[in-house]
Amino acid sequence: MTGHQPLRIPLDVPPKAQAAFKENFRRMTMGTGRLMLFAGDQKVEHLNDDFAGPGIHPDDGDPEHLFRIASEGRIGVFATQMGLLAQWGEDYPQVPYLVKLNGKTNLLKTKDRDPLSTAWYSVEEVVAFKKQSDLLVYGVGYTVYLGSAYEHTMLREAAQVVRQAHEEGLVTVIWVYPRGAGVKDERDPHLIAGACGIAACLGSDFVKVNAPKKEGVSSALLLKEAVRAAGRTRVVCAGGSAEDPAAFLSELHEQIHIGGASGNATGRNIHQRSLPEAIRMCNAISALTFDHADLETAIALSKGKKPPTGKG
Repeated sequence: MTGHQPLRIPLDVPPKAQAAFKENFRRMTMGTGRLMLFAGDQKVEHLNDDFAGPGIHPDDGDPEHLFRIASEGRIGVFATQMGLLAQWGEDYPQVPYLVKLNGKTNLLKTKDRDPLSTAWYSVEEVVAFKKQSDLLVYGVGYTVYLGSAYEHTMLREAAQVVRQAHEEGLVTVIWVYPRGAGVKDERDPHLIAGACGIAACLGSDFVKVNAPKKEGVSSALLLKEAVRAAGRTRVVCAGGSAEDPAAFLSELHEQIHIGGASGNATGRNIHQRSLPEAIRMCNAISALTFDHADLETAIALSKGKKPPTGKG
């Protein structure tokens, strides 16, 4: 493994599941210890806001667009709900999947009620589905809204998700987003670091957070505190709203090489584009994540051009 952290199998992975865990982790990270997670769970979180409208390619209106991208682009794992896998998985059996266990819409705003998102199904049900469908399900994901009045409910569920997933040899990614009436700044660097520490206490293999922000300071520099707080839990940042490919790739490059992030979790910056553009973006992100490619090479790949001479 060539990543900056060697793989350590958690002690809650029983001996009978250790080989499966090691293989699932290897496949998800392509043996690098870094994760390129293609996030396709927003159909619940953001309804159709992310899939139709100004600046969004018409391809994105069809759920199958997500599966086409995951099938043809280079990714570590495609995260989405089990219902979509039940509908489309038979046509895309070669795609590496991560099942998102919980989700809520954005209709009820935080100002009206603190967020609560509970599990739709159990790890046991995911394992049964994996065996029945024979799909390549390598892990599970769960979101915790830290600072919500209901955080205790989500923290308990998240703890059980990690424990049960590890018992089955599955890899875990816990989304941790500070959000609620008591949260003044969701991107506060100290708070983001605390969110990463929570994921470490849950025993998760990866934590997905929003990149920290503070006026006048590089987000990548701010990320160092979060990576340190996460310990052996590997940190990936959410991609956020779609932006210019070069700017997005530059930010990702800094998160990895300055902030110490272990990859990325990208949705809208991939799937809101046409299929050819989305595939190129996947390949550019994966080159940065898995291949230690430089920024110039990744930008060239995103444009469908050959990398500069002697690179890539």
